[in-house]
Amino acid sequence: MCLNGWGGTLYDKLLPYLNHNSPDILCLQEVVHSPATEKDWLTYRDGDHVLPQRANFFRDVALALPDHVAIFCPAAQGILWDENTQVPSQWGLATFIRKSFPVIAQLQDFVHKTYSSHGYGEHPRSRNAHAIRVFDYKKNRSVCVAHMHGLRDPRGKIDTPERAEQAHKFVSIATRIIEGNDLLIACGDFNVEPESETLKILSRAGLTDLVTTRNQNGTRTSHYKKPGRYADYMLVNAHVNVLCFDVVFEPEVSDHCPLVLEI
Repeated sequence: MCLNGWGGTLYDKLLPYLNHNSPDILCLQEVVHSPATEKDWLTYRDGDHVLPQRANFFRDVALALPDHVAIFCPAAQGILWDENTQVPSQWGLATFIRKSFPVIAQLQDFVHKTYSSHGYGEHPRSRNAHAIRVFDYKKNRSVCVAHMHGLRDPRGKIDTPERAEQAHKFVSIATRIIEGNDLLIACGDFNVEPESETLKILSRAGLTDLVTTRNQNGTRTSHYKKPGRYADYMLVNAHVNVLCFDVVFEPEVSDHCPLVLEI
């Protein structure tokens, strides 16, 4: 399962959904981790952009998936607000892997800029990716999964040199841990349109997108009010046998839809 968790905004719906479905691997973007506080909620402020943030969203999801190894990959540490009090908070990706699938290799690196240690920074901000290689004993094979959260650009989801470079770096991260005929799944909230250069770069790397090739009607829920219904993608290499793929519109657990793949 791949999902942008929206900072835990709908955590009361998301956590029961994750606990019930319990995916073998969960790739989660937009994850908040605030170890300096025990508060449930903090507030993100960026000019007119004000959002509630589940202060320890990473911990919340880890508790909902007790049979999983939880790995947090920070892209930046900035400030969230407890009314008028500043609270340091980390923001990034998280990957949750069922403990019966040993992680035999992993790589965490940046696709844009580097770790922002003193503030979230100017847009477009630091973005990272995480790739894992797990062993599937039932099939006696290795499976590689990589995900990233693509750049947000105030100008929209247009092609930019930064997004092209990001795509090339993501391919490098995703493929560096592959050996032989490993299966590869690459996914995330890429923040681009279906006709983007990003997807073309991933296609040239031998990856087939499941969202656009299966005629899905976007990947955003009713909570997303802006135009443009695509943001999230899941791609596979030629060694992956897709048994089932779904963009989940109900229940709504974020402003993004979960992407669910069975192989």
